[in-house]
Amino acid sequence: MIESLLVANRGEIARRIIRTANRLGIRTIAVHSEADADLPFVLEADEAVCVGPANPAQSYRNTEAILAAAKSTGAQAIHPGYGFLSENADFARAVEANGLIWVGPPADAITAMGDKINARNLMAAAGVPVAPGTHEPAATVEAAIEAATTIGYPVMVKAAAGGGGMGMAVAADEEGLTKEYDKVRAFAERMFGDGSVLIERYFPRVRHVEVQILGLADGRVIALSERECSVQRRNQKLVEEAPSPAVTPELRERLLAAAVLAGEAVGYRNAGTVECLLDPATGEFFFLEMNTRLQVEHPITELIHGIDLVEEQLRIASGEVTEVARATSGHAIELRINAEDPKRFLPGPGKITTWVEPSGDGTRVDSGYADGNTVTPFYDSLMAKLIVFGTDRDDALAKLRTAVAGFQIAGPKNNLPFFAELLENDEFLSGDYDTGIVGRMR
Repeated sequence: MIESLLVANRGEIARRIIRTANRLGIRTIAVHSEADADLPFVLEADEAVCVGPANPAQSYRNTEAILAAAKSTGAQAIHPGYGFLSENADFARAVEANGLIWVGPPADAITAMGDKINARNLMAAAGVPVAPGTHEPAATVEAAIEAATTIGYPVMVKAAAGGGGMGMAVAADEEGLTKEYDKVRAFAERMFGDGSVLIERYFPRVRHVEVQILGLADGRVIALSERECSVQRRNQKLVEEAPSPAVTPELRERLLAAAVLAGEAVGYRNAGTVECLLDPATGEFFFLEMNTRLQVEHPITELIHGIDLVEEQLRIASGEVTEVARATSGHAIELRINAEDPKRFLPGPGKITTWVEPSGDGTRVDSGYADGNTVTPFYDSLMAKLIVFGTDRDDALAKLRTAVAGFQIAGPKNNLPFFAELLENDEFLSGDYDTGIVGRMR
């Protein structure tokens, strides 16, 4: 087993990784920016190193500073969490070139899945269903229009190098495509340094379902179970649940088999997620992307399987060959508690003057903050994840209502009022919802 671990991240995910590492007796090193010096993850690590100012480019994305921190503290391995450098193949290679263990997939797998067009083509060749779309970048708006005419409107315009719901727009006709193509291309160049654009069929009513995979140390790829992620704002998730209310046993079998094919196609190791779009009218699903890292919503998979995915990551990275529990029981739901306006979902950072987490049977809170901390505007607005586990979906929903009512936050804006509203929404409660549900609520 790894003996010392540097966590190249911040907030709740850094704290969550440190918690498991400490339980396993692994010495933990936190890296932090100047703005995060008093956050819980820094205090709970065995050692902490400041790697730069608040700007992520100078701290959490600063490869040289992070590697220097690993060297100065004698770290044996680096866990990147999610976001920041977690899907940066060059960073993964640099970690290993410096003689450190990378707690993640092979750099080549990250590269292969980092470009959406390349990923689509690889998946299609492996027998994984993909939605109709372009097999190479649409280099001009004219090429995009030609592709859309073949695919059929409406279409999704995507940044090929994008991720996390960023760099995406819907075009209903040629005029809309001309407008959105230029916007997405400019955004992609600015954010990802790559203006390549993918054109893909847009499904007006669709569900977002994903499968957790693990590439084991002995070379096998296994699929655990699926998660439902259709409650979204601006293509970014707010609520996840497992299992999905939309997935039948037969569909689950097909989803998991496709996810294994996807992992095997790139020689996957460690934890990853195969994201799919599900057409609820036909039961067809299509590959969306592969996230080559641990997902924000991994706790709901942990709860229905009774496992610790971070522990599995560390064991795989250590070369241990283990068996992972694939049987599931119960139902789990996660809410992303963000520092944002609950109506328009605009960021609302500030100093936390009240922070009281709910507790009780089946309730778990993975938080990055505590009373007295300040949520700054420099990073993602996620403050905590509220997770519940019940014997079935109805039990989980009942526990979630109690937990939302008992979570007290003052200072920053927060989206708890939105979740209270969602938990009374008939469409959500029925389980028969899709990615348009938040828009219909607003």
